[in-house]
Amino acid sequence: MAIEYSGRGDPARTMELLWGIHKRRTRGPKPGLTVDQIAGAAIEIADAEGLDGLSMRRVADRLGAGSMSLYRYVPGKAELLDVMVDRVSGETERPDDLPGGWRPRLEQVARENHRLFQRHPWLLQVFPGRPPLGPNVMAKYDYELRAVEGIGLTDVEMDSVLTLVLGYVRASAGSAVESARAPERTGQTDDQWWTAVFPALEKVFDPRRYPLAARVGTAVGEHYQEAYDPERTFEFGLERLLDGVAVLVDKRCRR
Repeated sequence: MAIEYSGRGDPARTMELLWGIHKRRTRGPKPGLTVDQIAGAAIEIADAEGLDGLSMRRVADRLGAGSMSLYRYVPGKAELLDVMVDRVSGETERPDDLPGGWRPRLEQVARENHRLFQRHPWLLQVFPGRPPLGPNVMAKYDYELRAVEGIGLTDVEMDSVLTLVLGYVRASAGSAVESARAPERTGQTDDQWWTAVFPALEKVFDPRRYPLAARVGTAVGEHYQEAYDPERTFEFGLERLLDGVAVLVDKRCRR
C-alpha cells in the first residue's frame, strides 16, 4: 500500500482550491466541471480502490471528461489529494450539547474519527504531517479542541492531548481495516484459518512450556469466542488512553 504525503503540491495553488479563491479567477467559457465534482469522483475511486487506483485519468473517465481537461481546474494529483482530505474532514458529526465534561466529548471525537477512517480507508495512506489547511480541516480541528477547552490544560497540552487521541485512533483504525481485508486477501475467513491450523497446533503446542500463553489464550478464546475483535480492542484502548488523560487533567487542577 503506497503512502501519499499531504501538502506535496503547490502550496499557493492548493490554498486557492481549498478556499475557493480560484472561482473568482475563472476566465473564458463557463466551466463544465467544478473542483467539488472532481474531488467527489476522486473520493469514490479512492474509497473503492485506495489511492493506488487513483489517477487524474481515472477521475476524468469517471466524469466522462478528457483527462487533460481536469488540469484546467486542478494542477495535479497532489493538490487534488489535499482537496479530498479537506472535503471528507467535513463529514464528522459535531454536537454541541454533549453532557458530562471533557471525557465524553473526547470519546465522541475519537469515535467520529474512527468511523471516518472506516468510511474512507485511503485516509490511512495519507501521511498527516502537513494537513491541508482548508475550511473543513480547520473547522474540525477547532471543534475537536473544544473537548479539552477550559479544563486546566495549556494550549500546547490541549493540542498534544488531541494529537495523542487521534494518533491512537489512526493506528486502531488501520488494524481494523486490515483485519476486515484479511479474508479477501488470504482467501480464508478467520474461522477457516483456525480450523486448518488447530489440528497441527494441538500436536506441537506444549502448555507446560508456554503456560501463560496457554492460560491467557484459552481464557480469551472462551470469553470472546474469537481471537481478535477490532472494535473491542479499540474501545478498551480508548478507555485506558483517556484514563491517562484524566491523570494529567487532575494534576493540572491541583496546581
